[in-house]
Amino acid sequence: MREFAYARARSVDAAVALVADNPGARYLGGGTNLVDLMKLGVERPDLLVDVTGLPMHEVTEDGDTLHVGALVRNSDLAAHPLVRERYPVLSQAVLAGASGQLRNVATTGGNLVQRTRCGYFTDATKPCNKRMPGSGCPAIEGEHHNLAILGASDHCVATHPSDLAVALAALDARVGVQDLAGPQEIPLADFYRPVGDRPDLELTVRDGALVTGVALPPLPAGARSAYRKVRERASYAFAIGSVAAVLKVDDGRVRDVRIALGAVASHPWRARVAERALVDAPATPPAFEAAAEAELAAARPLRDNAYKVPLIRNLVVAVLSELVGDR
Repeated sequence: MREFAYARARSVDAAVALVADNPGARYLGGGTNLVDLMKLGVERPDLLVDVTGLPMHEVTEDGDTLHVGALVRNSDLAAHPLVRERYPVLSQAVLAGASGQLRNVATTGGNLVQRTRCGYFTDATKPCNKRMPGSGCPAIEGEHHNLAILGASDHCVATHPSDLAVALAALDARVGVQDLAGPQEIPLADFYRPVGDRPDLELTVRDGALVTGVALPPLPAGARSAYRKVRERASYAFAIGSVAAVLKVDDGRVRDVRIALGAVASHPWRARVAERALVDAPATPPAFEAAAEAELAAARPLRDNAYKVPLIRNLVVAVLSELVGDR
């Protein structure tokens, strides 16, 4: 690991100023992703700005909106009574991620901006357009069994590894950020860039922006939510496919539905086509399957990851059916 300078931020403004003035600076929260990448030589910051002393550790209410500070630990978020009561999908997603030890350290903000676990990205000896623009994407012809089937490009097929972010996508969460221009909130759907021809540019925020928290709007009255993750071993593994869903059913018909997919794209994938197909449709497995098929019509699987298409279809049907069955 290369040498780096260290600074402990005393305020959000001071933290943003330090990073905005230094392209080689990075924010340090839990460090569960950043420090690993530094050890691998993928991230090589010359300055770490420690933000753990900033006032972003609380879960608070503002009217009917729940605000989660960027430094709320994953374990605390999953266990929070208001999260468990109002947003079960979020608690379930966090508990499905990593290990208990990592959840005790990892933060909400850091989870949103973590980098892909694609093996070519994390191996500094290999080409990777996300790490070194223009060098190529060997995953397309190489090892890609757990990489993207939706929204990818000829330049990158990496997937976003977060469980939490998939749940937040289904909840229509807004991400609080601050840069030199001041604070703002961005819909999670607008927080991540499409891959395009610059997969190294992952976020829509300005360089040096600090994630300060997440705002969760209330769910529709009577809506239920759930998260389900499939992985290659029972625990401490990244998803090969996941679904977060919010569903409201009245008189046997779907009145409101949000579906987000994980481990299929470079960011949490909001299944808008499936949602449109389901509004006012019967809340039945055949309708759920048809909606999932409509969403997955855009899938472009590679040689070794076509299994994700039926996997995601079946997950969507299973999760939505579970939510109907719980009524």
